[in-house]
Amino acid sequence: MSQVAQLQLNQYFYHYPAVATVVTSHAHGKDNAMAVAWHTAISREPPIYGVCISPKRYTHGLIVASGEFVVNFVPWEKRALIAKVAGCSGREVQKFREFGIVASSGKVVRVPVLADAYAAYECRVMEQRVMGDHDLFVGSIVAVHSNKEALGKASMLDPEQAHPVLYLGGDYYATAKGAVHLDRVAPAKGAAGVVR
Repeated sequence: MSQVAQLQLNQYFYHYPAVATVVTSHAHGKDNAMAVAWHTAISREPPIYGVCISPKRYTHGLIVASGEFVVNFVPWEKRALIAKVAGCSGREVQKFREFGIVASSGKVVRVPVLADAYAAYECRVMEQRVMGDHDLFVGSIVAVHSNKEALGKASMLDPEQAHPVLYLGGDYYATAKGAVHLDRVAPAKGAAGVVR
């Protein structure tokens, strides 16, 4: 396979697929939901999660105002919701009403948790950092919601049950099927040629 180097980085989708999420927010008496593919776990202990959101987005202002957000992981069967909330701004559309989004209040935060999510992380903002054209909101996870049917062995996500939505870039999505267990294998101590 031959490689080509790009020096003009106007688009790059090679780090995808990434799990598409719906980030919900609440402030000033208003709820909002937006599709987010740029998110990551940051720490296990304490549990910390981050989302990247452009300051242009309505959700950005709600998170700044409230200091809270929820990351909702929705199954493939609800993929249309991701496209719907991605296609409009909460400034013009009351998305929960317009799209019939069913949610309940968080257990700790005042942000809605989607009823259709197979998992959700309630977060309180610990830090906000400007990272180029997006801001990274670093959140302390204060509550975790999960659907037991979506979990397999060792309480890990079962892709056959949850059918996570994978974002490919642009308006393209896919889903994951199946799982495989791969043992971590460490080379024997003192093995020649081992580079770490």
